[in-house]
Amino acid sequence: MFSEKRKFALWAQEDIYDLIEAHYAADGCKSRSEFIERAVRFYAGYLQTGGNEFLPRALVSTMRGMLDTQEDRVCSLLFKLAVEMAMLMHVTAAANDVAPDTLTRLRGRCVQEVKALRGKISFDDAVQFQQDDANG
Repeated sequence: MFSEKRKFALWAQEDIYDLIEAHYAADGCKSRSEFIERAVRFYAGYLQTGGNEFLPRALVSTMRGMLDTQEDRVCSLLFKLAVEMAMLMHVTAAANDVAPDTLTRLRGRCVQEVKALRGKISFDDAVQFQQDDANG
């Protein structure tokens, strides 16, 4: 696990040395050398990925967990909504006598409306359409 270490001189500006001194212990490093090794590995990983994918990879597991939680929540809500819609359709179908050709035309109109409005349908608009259709 441990590889042989090589000693070499490192020349750095005073402010870089001060940064190392201020942060190596806080990072859990036992020495300044360990801190520099970690920094070099981190920066090399950044460069190997073209400089634009390294940080997101460091956060990917956290983000994936958050997205999985949200996906589960959205799926659960969509399932509940589908159940409620099914109940509403059955109650509406039981209360109304709708001819098959009327249902076919309505489905076509609804598909067009949902596409045009990108899913933002309004009950008020449907009522207005039905009233206009009934009045000719």
